[in-house]
Amino acid sequence: MKKNAIFINTSKGGVVNQEDLYEALSTGLIAGAGLDVTTPEPLPTHHPLYTLKNCVILPHIASASYMTRNSMSALAANNLLAGLRGEPMPKELKL
Repeated sequence: MKKNAIFINTSKGGVVNQEDLYEALSTGLIAGAGLDVTTPEPLPTHHPLYTLKNCVILPHIASASYMTRNSMSALAANNLLAGLRGEPMPKELKL
């Protein structure tokens, strides 16, 4: 990556070697990082990534609005009720 690159991980924490990321950030190999996921999650409060000013760690904060969480809970409740009634679930995950 270029030295002015900002690394963003929104997929899975395990795809990133966090020790290597710390090294790259602390030595200036890359400019910054934004992490929505870590391993483990939550990241222990003593983890060295928290000491860096060029690393932002906000795990899963995007879904933390009242509207989103209300929609998520309503969806889960509607799936549960339909399943209990023996009806097709509105948002069934077919495996």
